[in-house]
Amino acid sequence: MESKKSCQNLLAVDLGAESGRLIAGAFDGDTLEIEVLHRFPNRPVRLLDRLHWDLLDLHREILNGLRIAGQKLGQITSVGVDTWGVDFAFLGKDGGLLGNPRHYRDPHTETIMDSVFQTIPKRELYARTGIQFMRFNSLFQLAALKRDRSPLLDVADRMLFMPDVFHYLLSGEAVNEYTDASTSQMLRPDTRAFDTDLLSQLGLPTGLTRQVTLPGTVIGKLAEVVRKETGVGECSVTVPATHDTAAAVAAVPVDRARCASGNWAYLSSGTWSLLGMELAVPRTDDAAFTANVTNEGGVNGTIRLLKNIMGLWLIQECRRAWEREGRELGYEELVRLAAEAEPFHALIDPDCADFLLPPHMPKAFAGFCARTGQHAPEGPGPVVRCAMESLALKYRMVLRTLEKVSGHRAEVLHVVGGGCQNRLLCQFTADACGIPVVAGPVEATAIGNLLTQAMGVGSVKTLADAREVVRRSFEVHTYEPRNTAQWDAQWDRFQSLVGR
Repeated sequence: MESKKSCQNLLAVDLGAESGRLIAGAFDGDTLEIEVLHRFPNRPVRLLDRLHWDLLDLHREILNGLRIAGQKLGQITSVGVDTWGVDFAFLGKDGGLLGNPRHYRDPHTETIMDSVFQTIPKRELYARTGIQFMRFNSLFQLAALKRDRSPLLDVADRMLFMPDVFHYLLSGEAVNEYTDASTSQMLRPDTRAFDTDLLSQLGLPTGLTRQVTLPGTVIGKLAEVVRKETGVGECSVTVPATHDTAAAVAAVPVDRARCASGNWAYLSSGTWSLLGMELAVPRTDDAAFTANVTNEGGVNGTIRLLKNIMGLWLIQECRRAWEREGRELGYEELVRLAAEAEPFHALIDPDCADFLLPPHMPKAFAGFCARTGQHAPEGPGPVVRCAMESLALKYRMVLRTLEKVSGHRAEVLHVVGGGCQNRLLCQFTADACGIPVVAGPVEATAIGNLLTQAMGVGSVKTLADAREVVRRSFEVHTYEPRNTAQWDAQWDRFQSLVGR
């Protein structure tokens, strides 16, 4: 993609759990054209018994990407960063970083939730935050630091979530953006403000966060030191929907007529699967609490009623395990082998704790099967098919739950993100859920990042307008349900396995 004077050049920094990209978007007011300018790995670091993100290496790669962008595009209007949720770093009173942030898979939060519930009952905590209970939520990470007497809590002046950190390093401006902050279990979904009384009850510092900043806010310009180091001229730093799922949902190509109807669902498919529905108001009633669904912030005041599901992590970790054994298998080959394998040989619960951070994922599959009286799948094809069939059935289960909680019936499921390229999984999902699956765009997170920046600089007016840009700019593929009777026959079996 070459820079054109008639186009506005926007830059999205999209950081995922495995890798990061810097993606350029040329927006002419009607359509968006994107190009990946720089890719780099995201390599967590284990220090003794602790797992950290390598924040400084990620920042270095972002600067490298900015150099490439400056050389190729010339004038750049805006840059914004999106990442995963819940993790954070601290700033000291001098504005300096206090260490590398902990990784959400770090085991220090394994037992912390029960301790928190002794102070604030589980039902009350859900009513106040509306967030799905997961041990690595920011609130529980902070509680674990307090339990472990971390000195960071004594000296920290500001708490920044991961995308906030990178915006700070680019601009010098420290803000807490709404969509990412909403994943923390520290924010009230009704007021969009941090619940300082909640933090106080748990003995946690109450002054580390500030008023939230909404997506599409221009917070400043690239810092002079960044401009000098990268060669990029004056450029706005605009906070997009900084949580990657919020950005991806903003790029769901739902048509304008359906946009406000509530009869569609989305699946952001990557390392994690985030399955949800877009609502106008949060749901924190007994049905939502029992279902343990989450109410996270979206663009234009929307609520993402969703549930986190262990996604392609299952296959990614199997692949890594096989690589360590000397078997190099690409994803296309794994999907081909899965398509040839026996259907429904074994099923797992993707969200079983066995699969969160196992030393050897295929052995974790075998352990689950042994415990549930099944013959374990053997070999890459059967293992990957087991993972994909189990994911498709879990999507069905979660979709039915969301429909019950929201009061809306999903007539179509939009799958966005890297997982939408997996044609076999998309077909399995349509078959299992019994509704059409519309797959694409692949780069939904970066596209949503770019278009919420465009909203911030005044090039796009509304979320519905942004989605029309997506519909005009990117192709999608529709999978109609078929062989649904076979999946219906496995439904009772799968339900009996979940939670075991």
